[in-house]
Amino acid sequence: LTLARHLCLLFSAPLLRPRPSLTSERIQAFVIPHSHMDVGWVYTVQESMHAYASNVYSSVVEELSRVKSRKFIAVEQEFFRLWWVNVATDWHKKQVGQLLKEGRLEFIIGGQVMHDEAVTDVDDAILQLTEGHGFLYETFGVRPRFGWHVDPFGASATTPVLFALAGFDAHLISRIDYDLKDDMQKNKKLQFVWRGSPSLKEKQEIFTHTMDQFSYCTPSYLPFSNRSGFYWNGVALFPDPPKDGIYPNMSLPVTKETVELYAQTMVDNIKQRAQWFRTSHVLWPWGCDKQFFNASVQFMNMDVIMNYINTHSDKYGVAVQYATLQDYFQTVHQTNLSWDVRGNQDFLPYSTEPFQAWTGFYGSRNVLKGVARRASSLLYAAESLFTRYRISYPNGPVQKEWALDKLKALRWAVSEVQHHDGITGTESPKVADMYMEHLMQGMMGAEELLAAVILSNKGFVVVSDSGNVLEQHIIVYNPLAWNISTYINISVAYAMAVVLDDDGKAVPAQIQQSMESSTVYDLFFVVELGGLQYRMYIVQFPQSHCDTGSACGATHVARVVTFKKKNVSQWKRTGRKLLPVLNECYKLMFDQETNLLHSITDRQMRVRVQQDFWEYEANGDVHSGPISDNYIFTANGSAIPAYKSVAMEIVPGKVVSEIRQYFYREEEDKNHTYSVVTRVPVGFEGRLACFRLEQSYKVGPLEINRETVFRTRTSLKNNRTLFTDNNGYQMMKRTYKTFVNNTIARNYYPMVRAAYIQDDSSRVVFLSERAHGVASLSQGQLEVMLHRRLWNNQEWNLGYNLTLNDSSVVRPVLWMMLGSPSALSSIYQQEALQLQHRPVVMPIDQPREFADTDNTDL
Repeated sequence: LTLARHLCLLFSAPLLRPRPSLTSERIQAFVIPHSHMDVGWVYTVQESMHAYASNVYSSVVEELSRVKSRKFIAVEQEFFRLWWVNVATDWHKKQVGQLLKEGRLEFIIGGQVMHDEAVTDVDDAILQLTEGHGFLYETFGVRPRFGWHVDPFGASATTPVLFALAGFDAHLISRIDYDLKDDMQKNKKLQFVWRGSPSLKEKQEIFTHTMDQFSYCTPSYLPFSNRSGFYWNGVALFPDPPKDGIYPNMSLPVTKETVELYAQTMVDNIKQRAQWFRTSHVLWPWGCDKQFFNASVQFMNMDVIMNYINTHSDKYGVAVQYATLQDYFQTVHQTNLSWDVRGNQDFLPYSTEPFQAWTGFYGSRNVLKGVARRASSLLYAAESLFTRYRISYPNGPVQKEWALDKLKALRWAVSEVQHHDGITGTESPKVADMYMEHLMQGMMGAEELLAAVILSNKGFVVVSDSGNVLEQHIIVYNPLAWNISTYINISVAYAMAVVLDDDGKAVPAQIQQSMESSTVYDLFFVVELGGLQYRMYIVQFPQSHCDTGSACGATHVARVVTFKKKNVSQWKRTGRKLLPVLNECYKLMFDQETNLLHSITDRQMRVRVQQDFWEYEANGDVHSGPISDNYIFTANGSAIPAYKSVAMEIVPGKVVSEIRQYFYREEEDKNHTYSVVTRVPVGFEGRLACFRLEQSYKVGPLEINRETVFRTRTSLKNNRTLFTDNNGYQMMKRTYKTFVNNTIARNYYPMVRAAYIQDDSSRVVFLSERAHGVASLSQGQLEVMLHRRLWNNQEWNLGYNLTLNDSSVVRPVLWMMLGSPSALSSIYQQEALQLQHRPVVMPIDQPREFADTDNTDL
């Protein structure tokens, strides 16, 4: 395919000023000035703005305005927007507009952040992109046209599809497997046309440039100096910029004595890179992390070097120019070459060395991953409900400006955490706290908005004819566009409850003792909701005997059946004493000899299934071998069972039957280390809820240097082949690969919404409400990494506080489904969306006594 098909919009762009013709041997280098500005990672956004980020945009705008040949690309919109609103003067703003018109300042990607590609949901990638693009279009009337994903840890096939759909003309990636990049360099395959979607194919393809081994930073080695090269402003200082302007590691100034040395170093690097590409046009990124906070000293020195090279172009065989991505890709386009086509294969997982598989971050900071997805779901619910409210009540009492402020705060927070050092869990603890604070504040605002919209409906009345009784009022909103029939669970302080819908009719309910506390009860009740509908439910708490012939008869009081704790060392002949737990879709058999799941039978077949917790023991001493950290998973041997005894409770129910399993690290332990609660919906025959087995886990706090997985072993013959989703957008087949080193870690993949294993007759699916790492390491097995707690003595990790000493308790949820591949293929993705967008449950008061009355307005 020719690049013309993918860069057709470039025909309307202004051409570069014609340059002197070059000989066939001469190399044209496009010097791309940029600053990689992490929206988080080691320092908070506020710290970064103060220490360097504000100065980047102020000084760059000033320096570009001084010299017409200078150019710059701006990437992350969060920093730019903060600068624009809080720092930029009227003169700066005017100059930005002029520089954009001249094509010397170019916005790249245009999202709030450079989002991660492994553990982000496609909906959130779109959100952060449109949040940034909306600002740019409203403020400047521009639309970014190029990708610049130079730092995400691996490349998803979803991203090129998203960028093509967004109207991008070309895409750029960097971090792919070290051995694959080496092969692509040798064979000049770093540029290709990427068809990321197997269904859209050539309709949404994009020309893609892979950065070479030097990635997005200017080569730091100078043969004539012990300082980093081409960084004359040095390294940013935190928390405060130095008053004297002297930063650490400032490169040697360019003088008569050093200009030729600098020029030769630059030319040598350009020529080295040119060998890896098919054209004589070399993209030469000039910048790195936290650069150009003093653009004056940067450009002042580089101007001299570039002028020197161009003056001696015949000698060097190289010509250089400041450029934007548009300049570079337009020139490549004009070569009219044909390019290889890459299908929907992604570049995951990503390794930098044989023992450095960047698959650990799939499971790092599990709590943050869960809150980020919950915030995204709540944002969608609030936006959809408020939109419908404005259509129905354009002059309603909920003020538009107040509501939009609430939504904007949550949109900003959800966008921000999609950063490739955010939702990945690879940031420092204080930055993780920043993300959490912004998310929680935004979620509180969205909940206020939801309540305000619902309670503004004057038609909402509480119908009660039960005399003096304790009541609580619960609003349940279905944010999905289709009808749902499911159950919800709330915690109550009373041993009996009756649930009435907004017509005053009793709904099926179940109450039982909570496993968390002897003074708390779990109340489950069935909800039937239309698409985008909310309903009010009244929960009554009878304080005296309740006649089962009344509304109380709709509530089942479930009893907990306790089974004897079983020690692994005493397991004998297993599989003889099996206890069934069943609903209209499944029969689960539990082995009373082990207290573990033994098998699951659906309507057609029986599959052996055993589930338990295992641990990888990580090495924390860099002198003893490879380590695991925030980013990297290095299995120090095979996983080992994380328990020596198992206890079990079963709660038979009429809304849901519950199996509680408790795993003890040692036989004599009084408190369990892990638990899993499996909920089997009852009474949902013919409805989607029947097919899901909800599993809630409680994991942690872990011991230091432990990585915990929940392992499901089945009788399926899957040949260790796994299917995982790409950002919730499409499923990818993951064939097991054997490596000389680190085979376990390099066969881990991200699961954002779904993963499954299958053979010809059966499929076992897991759906998730947050991202995890998953693998199939043996026949019929699927393991999910749920939690990690790590410490190591690597100087770099210690210096930046990136050791992941995460002592939290995590409570993720997975839905498991089992059946034939054909039966599940039509429903599991709808179920995945239903897990992501579960009903929003909002108690609008505390239990209180209501007198016998009708039509009590809320």
